[in-house]
Amino acid sequence: MKRYYVYILKCSDNSYYTGVTNDIEKRIQYHIEGINPNSYTYSRRPVELVFHTEFKDVNQAIAFEKQVKGWSRKKKEAIINNEWEKLPNLSKRRKPNT
Repeated sequence: MKRYYVYILKCSDNSYYTGVTNDIEKRIQYHIEGINPNSYTYSRRPVELVFHTEFKDVNQAIAFEKQVKGWSRKKKEAIINNEWEKLPNLSKRRKPNT
């Protein structure tokens, strides 16, 4: 059975990159080596794998990747730190100052 992974890399500029793959070791090595000069991580190397999770269904993996890409930095850091319980509060809209 094939496995799919959603992963987050921390880049040298302190930004995060989220991706999906079916071969995490090979994909991370591509990021480290800078195979594609047009990729987001190419000029932000070195990169560090800070999070990954596994899926058995490619559609679920792609959906989760898209979801995470839309998240705030704080939400990404919550899952990186295995603090999933913080996600609901981080999802609430902040009240504007009146």
